[in-house]
This record gives sequence, structure tokens and C-alpha cells, in this order.
Amino acid sequence: MKVFFTACYFFCAVFYSFSAQAVSEITISAGRVEHPQVDAQQLAIKLNLKKTDLQLRLNAAVKQKTGKDWTQFSLNCELPRHKTSAKCMDGLLKSERLNVPFSVEFSHLYSGSKPDVDATLKFKNASFSDEEGLHAAEKLNGSLAIALKQSADAWLWRAALDWQSGEAFWQPFYIANGGHQLTVSGRLENEFLTFDNAYLKVKDVGELKASGQMRMGDYKLLNFNASLPQLDLAAAYPMFFKPLLEKTAFAHADVAGVAALKLEIENAEPKTFELRLKDVDIADRSGKFALYKVNANVPWSYDEAKEVSFAYEHGELLKLPLGNTNIQAQVNRYALTAPNIKLPILDGSLNLTNVSAARSGGQWYWHLGAKLDAISMEDFSTQLNLPKMTGKASAEIPLVTYAAGTLTTDGSLVLNIFNGSAIVTRLTMQSPLGIAPKLNADIALRNLDLGILTSTYSFGAIEGKLDGDVKGLELQNWKPVKFDAIVQSSPGKYPKKISQRAVENISALGGGGAAAAIQRSFLRFFKQFNYGKMGLSCKLRNDVCEMGGIESTPHGYVIVKGSGIPAITVMGYNETVGWSELLARIKRVTAGNSKAVVN
Repeated sequence: MKVFFTACYFFCAVFYSFSAQAVSEITISAGRVEHPQVDAQQLAIKLNLKKTDLQLRLNAAVKQKTGKDWTQFSLNCELPRHKTSAKCMDGLLKSERLNVPFSVEFSHLYSGSKPDVDATLKFKNASFSDEEGLHAAEKLNGSLAIALKQSADAWLWRAALDWQSGEAFWQPFYIANGGHQLTVSGRLENEFLTFDNAYLKVKDVGELKASGQMRMGDYKLLNFNASLPQLDLAAAYPMFFKPLLEKTAFAHADVAGVAALKLEIENAEPKTFELRLKDVDIADRSGKFALYKVNANVPWSYDEAKEVSFAYEHGELLKLPLGNTNIQAQVNRYALTAPNIKLPILDGSLNLTNVSAARSGGQWYWHLGAKLDAISMEDFSTQLNLPKMTGKASAEIPLVTYAAGTLTTDGSLVLNIFNGSAIVTRLTMQSPLGIAPKLNADIALRNLDLGILTSTYSFGAIEGKLDGDVKGLELQNWKPVKFDAIVQSSPGKYPKKISQRAVENISALGGGGAAAAIQRSFLRFFKQFNYGKMGLSCKLRNDVCEMGGIESTPHGYVIVKGSGIPAITVMGYNETVGWSELLARIKRVTAGNSKAVVN
């Protein structure tokens, strides 16, 4: 831009000096003109001095020094005699990927012997794109007012952009409509561009005020102060924030509410920052999480510690309701600490202790202790649309560590459920809130009450206790892809009885014929049977489950081994079952379908 206005000033000064001579027309042509920043070829400049106002026509092919594509440039100007002004119409920049019709009106060109340019450029139905498809625009309409004045060793400048209509894509941002304005002024001295009184208004989003300084050699922002007092997140989030979060858990979130931002950069380093949220709602469209009526004050300073507050009225995580929460913490440069955070969940709460987090090398690292106070399994199962469970569940993890995208636990996660326990060890998670989370763990089930468990899942009554082990569990995007699992009756003496309906459903899982055998014999007169031991195993690989029981036979495997009178033995014959088919069988029998499905 500096080169363009300097050239205009030079030509106008020459032309005005010739206007006093007996010259009717001046023509300048050149096959090629080189400049440190821009090259031109087929240059043609024609000045007509016959009329009252001088007529100037310019035509050329131009390109950036580092570019490869030439752009056709044309412009027709009227230069009033004895005035430092000009009006240029029918301007055009055109190439394979560029079409910018424009006009320029110069209300001022120079003062004395120095450039003093005041111009307004208007563009209509402009369009452009690049070869990579990362930047493009269509039907752009608007104006750009520019003032440029040389003063001592500096250029003083100001600009006002009025984007009236049209759409633009600038990877990764897409802005569909106009109605945006930018005004800014400053100075260019040596290699430093200083701007002050910058004001940006984005329609329906908010207004930004800023000032700062940039080094032009590497376009590094040295100093910057910005204030955005009221940002409408419903409009701003899909336009500016969502494109930056496509590979995170917030990629499919809806956000509404008001935010306020302040930012200060000093000597090319962040100095202070403050974010305020007022009545903000954040909800994931797939139902993974939601927070409602979020109110927060998140200040930050490079030099001093700040107190952080974050509160929400209610929400949900993986369909579990979250109660009213108020979090207080301290942030000290790139570290955050909180002695205790209480997160109400259902009728209990998750208590986080000794929370410590720090950011280093572009990655987050944190650790904490966690304890889940007893929550109602009945409420838990209702919220997750599971069969009704009874009792309470509680858990405690001595230490949870997160480092560079991976979450691990030190010690065991103990859940007290179904009058027994579920112990999770070797738990690790990668990208837990990302678009493709991965989980690894071992799970040990001990002394689960089969009476409560089977009544919960409409499986048919079984008396006894159950142990289970799931080794090498691997979930990808919360779906099992690999594990070695076995469930079997717990050791010890206790009543062991199984109902006819439970036999039918177990038979359906293993693909056996026990149900048919019952109906063909005197056993159909008994509602329940005695058993000595039961068990079922699944080794999942490549979406296929290799199944087994408590012992093998030449034709299959034993799932339930009878004992006493009346007794019944249940066999399984399907040694390999597709994982999706096994899930379908489990769904049928736990949905209360008492009719056995036998293959």
C-alpha cells in the first residue's frame, strides 16, 4: 500500500508540472519494471492533457516478488488541474483466482513536497481464492478509507474498513455476512508498526478495543492491549471458537451467554489476562456433558498469583446430573492449585483433594485425589436408562495423574456395588475428552450378590455370589475392542439356586439346548434348581468373542454344573460369537424376554 500511494504521488507531481507546458498527451510504456516487493510487465500509462481535467489511464500485469501468478491491473483517473485530488473509476484486479472491481477517490495527495494521501477505496462484488483452498471470498462489498502522511522518519496512517456484505473463508474461519467495521490509526517507523485506537465491531458478536506494536520483519506482536467488554457467545462460538476446537470435546457443543475478555502482551510475552462468564450455557449435542448458568472470573498474571472462581447451577456428565457447584482456586503463572473441590453428583458428591496442575512445554500436567461419596444406584441406573439397580455405590482413588494427554491412577479404584466390590486397577486414559478417547484397565469383581444383580437385570432369579475378572480391557471411543473376561460363582458355602427362567437365558447366551431339555422332561415341573458351580468366559479379539465355561467337553463347554436334587447342567456350544451378536443376546435376555433364543 505504501508503494502504491508513493507512486501515485510521484506521477501526479510529474503530471501537474507538465500541465503548464504545451504538451497534449504523455505516454509511458515498459516491457518490465522491477521493485523489491512487486514486479510489473506490459506497463502502459497514458495522460491526456487536452481536457479541463487530466485523464490518466494505467494498465499492467503485476505480481508479488515471491509469487508466480500475474494479475491484470487497470485504472482510469480524473485529475483536476490545480488541485491535489483525484478520482479513479473502473479499477480492476483480475487473475485466475482474483476478481476485484474497485474505485478510488483521493481527496488529498500531498502537502508541499511530501506525500499526504487521503483516499477511499470501494470494492463491489469482489472475489478471490487461493490454490490450496484455504482462503476465499465471494460477493464482497465495502469500502476502505486510508490516510497516509510522511512525517520526519515515520509514516502516519489511519484506516477504516466497512465490510458491508459478502462471505469469506480464512482457514479455519467462515464469516457468512457483512456488517462489520474496523477503524485504526498509528505510525510506521523503521520496521515497527504501531497502532492505537483500534476499534473492531463484529455484527451480533461484540466490539473490541485494542492498541499495540508489531515488528514488520517477522510480523511478531511485541505489545498488545485489548478489551472486549461484552461478547455474545451464541454468535461468537460457532464463528471464531468452534473452528479452533474441531479436534476436542467441544467440537459439537452449543454455547450461549455473555463473556468479557481482557488481554495484555508486553515484550512479546503474555502479561495479564482476564475472562469473565455470565450466565453461560455449554451443552454437547451428543449428550456427553453440559453446564448451565456458568458464572466465572478467571484472571491471570505473569507477575502475581490470582484467585479464580468458577460456578454453575447444574449440569450433566455422561447423563449423570451435576448439582450446584462453586469452585475456588489459585492460579500462579502457569500453575493452578486448589485444596478441595466438591462436585455434587446425584445424591452424593465427588470430592477432589490436593488439586495441582501446571502447563509446561505446551502440555498440561496435573494430579489429585478423588473420593466419591455414596450415591444411589437406583438413581444412577435411572439416569443412564439402565435396568433398575439397588443399593449404594462409593469409590476412592488415592491419586489420579494426567500427563501430556494420558490419565493414570495410582492405586485402586474401589466401587462398592451389589453388596460386593468392583476393583479397577491399571487404569489409564488417553484423550479422555477428545473425539477418540482410549481407556485401558483391569477389573476385578468380588462377592457380588447374584440375587440383587439378576433381579436388577430381569435375568431370572439366581441365588449365590459372583466373582469376575476382566483383564486387558481396552476401550476405543468408549467401545470394547479387546479383553479377557471370566465370571464365575464365588468360592465358599452359601445357598446356590437358579430359576428355570435364568437357565433359559443362560442357555440363550451360550447357544445351548438346556431350555428345550427342560420342556421335554419332568424338570419342567420345577421352578428352580440347585447348582454347584457356574461360569462363563469371553476372549474378545477383532470383534469376535471366543467363549468358554467352567470346564470343556468334547462338544462344547459347561456353563452351569448341577448339584443335588433337583439339579441341571447347562451347556454352551457356540465357541465363537460375533461381539455385536453377543450384545444383542444379552440385551434380549436382560430386557425381560423370558423366551429363550436357541441357535
